[in-house]
Order: sequence, then structure tokens, then C-alpha cells
Amino acid sequence: MKFNEFSLGQVFHTTSMVMTLESITEFAQIYDPQYMHLDAEKAAAGRFGGLIASGIQTMAVSFKLWVETGVYGEEVVAGTGMNDIRFLKPVYPGDELRVEVEVIGLEERRRSGIVTVRLSTFNDKAHKVFSGELSALVDK
Repeated sequence: MKFNEFSLGQVFHTTSMVMTLESITEFAQIYDPQYMHLDAEKAAAGRFGGLIASGIQTMAVSFKLWVETGVYGEEVVAGTGMNDIRFLKPVYPGDELRVEVEVIGLEERRRSGIVTVRLSTFNDKAHKVFSGELSALVDK
């Protein structure tokens, strides 16, 4: 979509993705090698009662699902910022995530504009597990 096609309050919905044990541990081994993502025995005895996904992985999956909607298309130039990132609830193996995306800011520029969206990610139990605001430069 071109910048001028976005409107404040517009809402988009993504497809969903299941967080597998394999994807959680593979991501953690590379990017977030902490026990709650890798050591099933220690994680089971911990606060969350089992292995959980890294918050960074949850954010990345949320962004992936948003991009895969194709809403930005070829008009997106680049990301410009992230704000108010919140990891609200743990994500467990088997959780199915989906994202609601709301346009919360539009800042017009000469040949483009900044579109700011709020990603709200929910698991299959309808619990919000992540939220964050992302801004991108989008051509008119």
C-alpha cells in the first residue's frame, strides 16, 4: 500500500504460526542462550514451569507475520524505529500466534511518509503475549 492509502485506526489481521519446541531452541541457541529457552529440566523447575520462547523471537515472529500480509508491498522503503516494546506473557512450545496490527500514526513527508503501527500478538488462548510500535518509511 502507498502511504496515502493508510488511515488512522485501520486494522489488519495476520495469519498464524505455531511456535514449535525446535524453533524455540534453535533460535535460543543462536540469539538468546538462556536456560529458560534451552534447559527443559531447569526451566520446568523455574517460574514459567517449562521452556519458553525468547521475547526477541516472539517480536521477530510478530514482525514476520505482519510483513507476510503484504500490506507494505513494494512501497516500504525502510524501518525507522520501534517503541513501547512489551513482552506481556510467556510463549510456550505449541502456542499458535497471530497478530492484530493497528495504524496509530501517519506523518507525511514530501515524497513519502512515516506509518506507525501497533502490533498486538495473541496466542491461541486469546492472551496478548506481545505488543510494540513499529514505524516505517512508505512511499506515496
